[in-house]
Amino acid sequence: MNFLAIIPARYASTRFPGKPLALLGGEPIVQHVYRRTASVFEHVAVATDDQRIADCVEHFGGKAVMTSSHHRSGTDRVYEAFLKLGGEADVVVNVQGDEPFVHASQLEAIKSLFDNPQTDIATLVKPFPKDATWEELSNPNSPKVVLAADASALYFSRSVIPYVRGKDFATWSQTHTFYKHIGLYAYRAEALKKITSLKLGVLEQAESLEQLRWLENGLRIQTALTDVETIGIDTPDDLKRAQLYFNQQNV
Repeated sequence: MNFLAIIPARYASTRFPGKPLALLGGEPIVQHVYRRTASVFEHVAVATDDQRIADCVEHFGGKAVMTSSHHRSGTDRVYEAFLKLGGEADVVVNVQGDEPFVHASQLEAIKSLFDNPQTDIATLVKPFPKDATWEELSNPNSPKVVLAADASALYFSRSVIPYVRGKDFATWSQTHTFYKHIGLYAYRAEALKKITSLKLGVLEQAESLEQLRWLENGLRIQTALTDVETIGIDTPDDLKRAQLYFNQQNV
């Protein structure tokens, strides 16, 4: 099976302009993501709408593809890059450009889900720890997912799902295993083509989670478990925390 990993990277982030080029351990964030992705996938490219990012990627020896600045999501940017790169891969992997600590085990897990011919889209989930506080569990910026018996996704939500009846909120994480969604995706080529042509769904409009549009339209999202905690970078403060983590890992 032929895999193509694409890293969408925008310059004009509202909360952190120029984020892909910000330095972490002396190297741009996008370079960390690229190197880790290339350790698992032979074919890797950065999809960007900014020449500065493209120049940076080419400077460290990576491959960059220029894409439109008008995409509504990273998924749409990934699809344009896929087409520009020939559109021949069986599976396209979308690796977030602000995840410099993405782990090889996570990428391998995503890859393995396509051994199942019924998998349209693959993603990762991580169990919340049993000592997770209600504040951590109910954080709307940490989407939750409920799974079927075969580990396919039933629903994603910013709310805490499922509801644990008859238990105090403070004990929910101890009485049920809740799953956090990790935003790493891979799509069969035909599924990627389909989802980029779908209209905005009512569930997506309510929750602002694009994967709900895919579920609404009958696509199967298969999940794999990961126990690796990565550090996504959305703000300059996140970068400071990431730098501390990087320093600890490289003592």
